[in-house]
Amino acid sequence: MSVSYKYWNDCVKEGKMKLLWKNPEVRKEWVDAGFETNGKVLISRDPEGQLYLTQTEMRAVAETVIRQHFNSQIEPDMICAIAEIASGRQLLAECYDRKTKQSRIGIMQIAPEIAEWLVRDMGYRKYEVEGNPAMLFKPFVNVYFGAAYIKWLSSCDGKERTEEFVIRAYNGGIKKANHKSTVDYFRRYLSIRDSLHTNREEETDPLQISVQASVTSGSGEGWACWDFRVSPEDMEELWRHPQVLKEWTKSGERHGRVRFSLDPENRPYLSQVEVKAVAEIIISQHFGSKGIVPSALAALAEVCSMRFVNGVRTRTGLMGIDYPTANWLSKDVGYRAYKVKSVDDLYNPFVSMYFGASYFAWLSQYEGRQRHLQFIVQAYLGGPTNVNIQDTIHFWKKYQQALSYYGDQKKNQGSCCIL
Repeated sequence: MSVSYKYWNDCVKEGKMKLLWKNPEVRKEWVDAGFETNGKVLISRDPEGQLYLTQTEMRAVAETVIRQHFNSQIEPDMICAIAEIASGRQLLAECYDRKTKQSRIGIMQIAPEIAEWLVRDMGYRKYEVEGNPAMLFKPFVNVYFGAAYIKWLSSCDGKERTEEFVIRAYNGGIKKANHKSTVDYFRRYLSIRDSLHTNREEETDPLQISVQASVTSGSGEGWACWDFRVSPEDMEELWRHPQVLKEWTKSGERHGRVRFSLDPENRPYLSQVEVKAVAEIIISQHFGSKGIVPSALAALAEVCSMRFVNGVRTRTGLMGIDYPTANWLSKDVGYRAYKVKSVDDLYNPFVSMYFGASYFAWLSQYEGRQRHLQFIVQAYLGGPTNVNIQDTIHFWKKYQQALSYYGDQKKNQGSCCIL
């Protein structure tokens, strides 16, 4: 596949170039190399003339992709370590696997077939690569699909997978995740991951961390604001909610740019007041006859995502509903009040809450039987075919604890269908 780049500007759009220039470490590296701010930047070449990303550039690309699409779910060190092993950070690396008859492309060595499947079936539609595999040579595109594949592997077959399983499956496929052929790959990964972490700790400058946090939160992309993720109509509903109005007024929020709360790692999350308010609005507008109460959904948000907007680990969004499930609920079950065209839609708290409530309601009548709350909770968190006292009771216990944060626990444990 013939692809040729000379400058970063050839394979990265202007907005992403601005973000790279705002990264203090990248900026220093580029300025020290003689490049002018916002000008063209040559891509590094190794002694054999192969284009590659420096470790600083690789880290910046990984952090940007994760911050925008996989925050709270994947660590940058994992991306950087895989890139190191898979391609040596070579931008145009390409390898043909005779056994699978697939080519692997770019920094993360992603097969075009995998990328197209992630777009088509899993909702990762930031970049349309179908019929255009050359796009996978672009660093942000390649890392995006590499991260998406890692996230899918983290919960494939409905099980939350270990880091070892994910890394070995990334290298050899799911069938080789426990095969001796991938053992060495995982050992190399651990060594590189730990060395990257150690090097970063040694080079850490507290002032630089402060600057980087400022750059991240002020990137201008609105990733940390309610108004950029939620419709104007839903925002007005929140402003009309008495508890939310009180909380937002106290924190100095203003119409048009309401900030999410951020944890020390700049990950956006909802307050408990906001979570319950979103649940109340969704229920009152779409599930008034279903008997669901807001505290039930709010407690599930606590367990699924710890109220992080993007979700945590393998779970997507506030309510942990993945794209295939939301798409099925919309197309086959008839829950269409909110559209879900891509996985990014599920990072909207209202969309995630709506499909979380939809799934909750569907489970309440699973297999045509009226179900008890404990079954619904355990099925929601572990899958309806896996509900049993021994393996999923811990989900129920976590839920009970979370429920206590939102109201009278005894009141919410009746024997009715939902609550």
